[in-house]
Amino acid sequence: MTPTLTDAPDGPLVSVVTPSYNMGRFLEETIQSVLSQDYPHIEYLVMDGGSTDRTLEILRKYEGRLFYESGPDGGQCDAVNRGFLRSRGQIFAFLNADDTYLPGAVGTAVRRLLANPDCAGVYGEGYLTNEDGGVICRYPTKTLGAELLKADCPICQPSVFLWRDAFAEAGMLDTGIRNGLDYDLWIRIVKRRPLLKVDDYLATSRMHPGARTLAERRGVYRSNIAILKRHYGYAPFPVIYAYCCSLLDKRDGFFEPVPPSLAKYLSSLACGSYHNLRHLARYWREWLAAGVDAWRRRVWRRPARRP
Repeated sequence: MTPTLTDAPDGPLVSVVTPSYNMGRFLEETIQSVLSQDYPHIEYLVMDGGSTDRTLEILRKYEGRLFYESGPDGGQCDAVNRGFLRSRGQIFAFLNADDTYLPGAVGTAVRRLLANPDCAGVYGEGYLTNEDGGVICRYPTKTLGAELLKADCPICQPSVFLWRDAFAEAGMLDTGIRNGLDYDLWIRIVKRRPLLKVDDYLATSRMHPGARTLAERRGVYRSNIAILKRHYGYAPFPVIYAYCCSLLDKRDGFFEPVPPSLAKYLSSLACGSYHNLRHLARYWREWLAAGVDAWRRRVWRRPARRP
């Protein structure tokens, strides 16, 4: 049964879990972004994997205002799942130790959820920030369509707030996944109930050299391919091409954009064929169409020499 504002004096309890490991340089800002929310009914849990930096010192400063534990765990998914099982909120969210909520985010999310009780959860707009917290740009969120998750993950993870039962019914996070854990979760959730995009800016996602999405770029794309094949039986050309770029170019793909090349395109034919053996004709059509489009846009043409 979906809760209403009358289920608790100050609205539904919102449980926020932060998985953490040696993120002391960012953790306090994350904690403050949660504890400074104007929504009065928040339960906050920090599940630390046994950090050896300043994390415990920081957590002790907030004793009585949050729950925390620190010790070896099974990784990020395990930490979030254990935090969820300890939590009591009707609404659940997980916020990584280098991300933050924007002011008013929790209250806004609660209002949106109560207005849309049939959805599994809501996700909002967000900002990509640099190592110092400065805004780089808007997170490239999109409204989910019937086919969008089959090729892309346009959801800003820290901006997501879920009904507790939606997270539980989806099976929580898959502890066998290291990269793309949220992508896999969204796919499993939307097979049961929709995720609603709202236009409110709710969170920031920090881009820095230690962020897994940048530091383990190759692993992220490899995991995305596996996730798409598991759920849909097919890995589309853009994901395959991005993986090939990560193999042939050591740039992080964000601060150092990866330039297109004919070699990367050609390698994506062999790689995509290997991963889509049961759908070769479909993949070859995608691959050829992408190549024709790139040729028309002169993507691979050498720039004219200066006189």
